[in-house]
Amino acid sequence: MNKNSKIYIAGHRGMVGSAIWRDLKSKGFNNLIGRTSSELNLNNQLEVKNFFESEKPEYVILAAAKVGGIVANNTYRAQFIYENIQIQNNVIHFSYLNKVKKLLFLGSSCIYPKNAPQPLKEEYLLTSELEYTNEPYAISKIAGIKICESYNIQYGTNFISVMPTNLYGPGDNYDLEKSHVLPALIRKMHLGKCLENGDWDAIRIDLNKNPIDAIHGNSSKDEILLALKKYGVENLGSSTSTPKKTSITLWGSGKPRREFLHADDLAKACNYIMENIDFKDVYHNDKEIKNTHINIGCGIDQSIRELAESIQEIVGYHGEIKWDTNKPDGTFQKLLDISKLNALKWSPKISLTQGLNSVYSNYLKNDQ
Repeated sequence: MNKNSKIYIAGHRGMVGSAIWRDLKSKGFNNLIGRTSSELNLNNQLEVKNFFESEKPEYVILAAAKVGGIVANNTYRAQFIYENIQIQNNVIHFSYLNKVKKLLFLGSSCIYPKNAPQPLKEEYLLTSELEYTNEPYAISKIAGIKICESYNIQYGTNFISVMPTNLYGPGDNYDLEKSHVLPALIRKMHLGKCLENGDWDAIRIDLNKNPIDAIHGNSSKDEILLALKKYGVENLGSSTSTPKKTSITLWGSGKPRREFLHADDLAKACNYIMENIDFKDVYHNDKEIKNTHINIGCGIDQSIRELAESIQEIVGYHGEIKWDTNKPDGTFQKLLDISKLNALKWSPKISLTQGLNSVYSNYLKNDQ
């Protein structure tokens, strides 16, 4: 790519797409294309066909996807598999037909088997069964990897797949039903802190920005308390028998371990690959070309309980944390092996502590 290359970023307003856009802009790339979902429905084959034929992008970064946490993945199973496969098929196929020079497809670490050895190597793909709660989403992302590989093999395209670990950063989704674990923890801890401090102005500001079940900042205190309780943020009162007047209930045991990467680090990795790595650089066996995707992570994980404690300290929440062990934990561990990425001469720079402080500071600014 050069600074004037025409680059289409699908999903440019999402957390990942916007981070990639910012990083490219900072490097002087000035011919970026983005379309909102209202301007271009990536599920619609005809709209995608017309877009590629009229715009003729030279490079494509496919960061658009329907995403969510364990609750959303398990609840909206049909939507997750259908919409993601539609988006991928349309964008990848019309990239091929319109002779796109290089495409980068972003997947997810959930593609790996539930009980695969840790850390997760690229070669573990399709070696055993997936985690049930996110199986539809995982299958859609595996399909994306395979369509890229298959088009490369049959048509000689230069389509590369990358599999990021759990991500967080600016533009994250803080919806308590649909968000991933890290932003959900930040918001729950923030609301818990506001509740224990009796800071109703801050609670109302938060709900005006991101309502919970149609409960806004102008709703009554009783309505707000009921909505917060539904998602595990509860006022316990201030009696002498209750030393902590607020509690936050979190799903599972807190024992599963997760790896987290800041979206800005992911963006830099993706753009590095777009500028320096081709499909021929990611496989070594001409007889069976497979597992060509690249893991992108930091190579370090921690338990959800440890993550919750770190966020609790950063946010300044002093109430009780409860664990609902009747709720599913999901896969016990998902730590990526990033030796292939390191061999390609790239490694992350933002530590989790730095990242958490940054995103909570940004969350507060956006709330005020």
